[in-house]
Amino acid sequence: MEKNFSLLKKYRYIVFSFVLILVLVGGIELWTGRSPFGPDGKFGWWDGDVWSSENSQRVSDAYTFSHIIHGMLFYAFLWLVARRLPVRYRFLLALLIEGGWELLENSPLIINRYREVTISLGYVGDSVLNSVSDVVFAGLGFLMAWFSRVWMTVALIVIFEVGCLFWVRDNLTLNVIMLVSPSETIKEWQSEGHKI
Repeated sequence: MEKNFSLLKKYRYIVFSFVLILVLVGGIELWTGRSPFGPDGKFGWWDGDVWSSENSQRVSDAYTFSHIIHGMLFYAFLWLVARRLPVRYRFLLALLIEGGWELLENSPLIINRYREVTISLGYVGDSVLNSVSDVVFAGLGFLMAWFSRVWMTVALIVIFEVGCLFWVRDNLTLNVIMLVSPSETIKEWQSEGHKI
């Protein structure tokens, strides 16, 4: 118990900063009118149906794997460009980047883009709960990359991407492609998954 307390004391500024980032992201989203728990107002741990109105409203969903990958990629990127910066500060930078993405992703600009070019026709944006959870999962991905060997991190990214590709016909790679340079072929293939 004493060892855990001393560890917490040693990293108290990082823990405080982590919580502060979550509060800021959640606070800004509430301030901009985002729903705390989604349209139904209910708390939930999981929703795996990407076609459901509950998608992106719970603590986790099929896109949680993409956010874990975000954290892994942020670890690699910050290792390349800011390797001399202590890892705890790179961790906070990764959380800030993810928090910034969550705010942008839930802006009318990106919500409308998702509706126009992806399979997310009825997408209303994330609940505050889901956004804050996405930041936590990105942090988890960063820590996984930090404590794992490179080959294991790469293997996890491949497993997550391929798994989601077959499971929900969507993943981080397809999401980026569809936002940046939409493909009608990909969209049709993804839509066929809804009919199955």
